[in-house]
Amino acid sequence: MFAMLAVTDLRKSFLSPEGERVEIVQVPEFSLAPGEQLALRGESGSGKTTFLNLIAGILAADSGRVTVDGTEMTALSEPKRDRLRADKLGYIFQTFNLLQGYTVLENVLLGMSFGPRGADRAHAREVLERVGLGHRLNHFPRQLSTGQQQRVAVARALANRPKLVLADEPTGNLDRKHARDALALIREVCREQGAALLLVSHDEEVLAQFELRKDFAQINGAATPSSPENATGASRPQSGPRFPAQSQTRP
Repeated sequence: MFAMLAVTDLRKSFLSPEGERVEIVQVPEFSLAPGEQLALRGESGSGKTTFLNLIAGILAADSGRVTVDGTEMTALSEPKRDRLRADKLGYIFQTFNLLQGYTVLENVLLGMSFGPRGADRAHAREVLERVGLGHRLNHFPRQLSTGQQQRVAVARALANRPKLVLADEPTGNLDRKHARDALALIREVCREQGAALLLVSHDEEVLAQFELRKDFAQINGAATPSSPENATGASRPQSGPRFPAQSQTRP
């Protein structure tokens, strides 16, 4: 069966503060079918954010393969990984990573501008209407509630109609009600668009919403009782999508 995401012998390590090489990710095999929705359970420091960043091509693997929709991400140069990510992936970050100097509509348009269809203002408006923010198009992120900011992040991630959506603790900064609403929205829009969804979380209430669940420790052979991913910053979990220099020009 064709896999939307296929991971084989994936490894990533970092240097500890003591100068020792510590392996964070060692995943012999992992796959996700088109349209499949899977939740990975993992505690903070377990390497799950590093795993998502390797899949997205934000980090380069030490070895192994990541294939997205038939294209091997790990065989590409950094600019080509950026292009594949723009074409095929949507990434929802825990901290939203919205650009504060841009309006809601501009944040979505900017994300779209690196995709295959370019910045489509009509579609951006449609997606924002879909997430309930049609009346907030010209507001800035600082003028929105936390829940509304998460909805902008969801709209930005889904605006390019990705084949695969990665969600890193996407409800971690929300209260219980807004967390349930945001998760339901993410899953519904992924179903509507036929996108596969891989979500990582340590929140049992979030994980319980998924019919398919796995423990990250079951697929990750690396012994990471105290992962340096957050201490070193090497996995760049909070950096957000990297935009080329022209991203400073308003769409």
